[in-house]
Amino acid sequence: MVKILILIDSATEFSRRFLSGLIRYAHENGPWIFYRLPLYYKMLYGEEGVVERIKEWGIDAIIVQWEYHEIKFLAKLDIPVFLQNYEDDADWFSKISGDYMEVGAIAANFFAKKRFKNFAFYGNKNFLWSKGRAEGYRIEVEKLGGNYYYFESEYLTNSQWSRSHIELDEWLSSLPKPVALFACDDYFALQVAEMCKINNIDIPNEISLLGVDNDELICNLSYPSISSIVTDDENIGYIAGKKLHTLITNKKNIPFNIIKKPIRIEQRQSTEKYNISNKYIAKIIEHLEKNFTSDISIDQLTQIVPLGRRNLEKKFKEAMGITIYQFILEKKTEYLAYKLLTTQENLLDIAIETGFNDVRNAYRIFKKNTGYTPSNFRKKFSKVDRQSTDL
Repeated sequence: MVKILILIDSATEFSRRFLSGLIRYAHENGPWIFYRLPLYYKMLYGEEGVVERIKEWGIDAIIVQWEYHEIKFLAKLDIPVFLQNYEDDADWFSKISGDYMEVGAIAANFFAKKRFKNFAFYGNKNFLWSKGRAEGYRIEVEKLGGNYYYFESEYLTNSQWSRSHIELDEWLSSLPKPVALFACDDYFALQVAEMCKINNIDIPNEISLLGVDNDELICNLSYPSISSIVTDDENIGYIAGKKLHTLITNKKNIPFNIIKKPIRIEQRQSTEKYNISNKYIAKIIEHLEKNFTSDISIDQLTQIVPLGRRNLEKKFKEAMGITIYQFILEKKTEYLAYKLLTTQENLLDIAIETGFNDVRNAYRIFKKNTGYTPSNFRKKFSKVDRQSTDL
């Protein structure tokens, strides 16, 4: 019987998904028993009280977050301790490392495809993962030749937020518009959205806003709803359970790291606009995004705007940096990836729904654009595939 003490808050979407993966591993490899202690327990009984309770219960491993105040005292127990979140790079315990640079690069390239030239980052000054995302974003922006703006603050409590954040207010107002703003996580993105409302800054026309973690409650609480980078949270919980189980079985306490990978971008209203000055090309893009699954010809597009075929193709390439055909294929690839990760449909059905006439063509284009075959993409990133057959 494996006994795990959980000292994390399950209020956030990331924590819930992480715990879902952990519980799924426990059900498959149990029996496991999960114990909880309220965050105030340490305040009432001190560190020794926590240690005594852990020993009394015969706990095999602990999963904790940094909000549990000082946690170094847990090292004296000599049992595996996994940090669900952390402030620094200390190696006393196991933790999630995360490919934070890659997350930042993905955000920058996402905005670059929407033709932005001004890029801003709003970060949490207390965490390495925020600084890593900022650095990946900055480096990619410099490669793209964009203008980079940076601001960071501490995690704002409700009382702090009720007094407003004057520095954030001033920074948002000072940014050149339009600007692509990447927030270190969804909560910080929500702060930006609320401050923009106060200052009458238009999202997405003046600020295109992107967060991380895809906390659906936070993202949809905002208006416009906030786009977010989806990370492999449930799989992280499953892997953490597997690694902890190995350490417990072998009676070892060797710290390990788990890499948290970005999967895709859940696009919502906050990033729906392109930084395109030509109103005709903007109209064509809007049409293509709504109808990319249809069989679209250039001649049909010339009926939407007063431009001839050659002039339309030229102006589209000038505005977007790619051809109309390439743009349509990118949209098809994004949709195909979304369906692979969120459904159990087979490739043939998804390809037909996406607008491909030939499943082999869909396979070829998807592999070229993502580096994965559809089957390998689903196996690597989606829990759906664990209950379905190969493509």
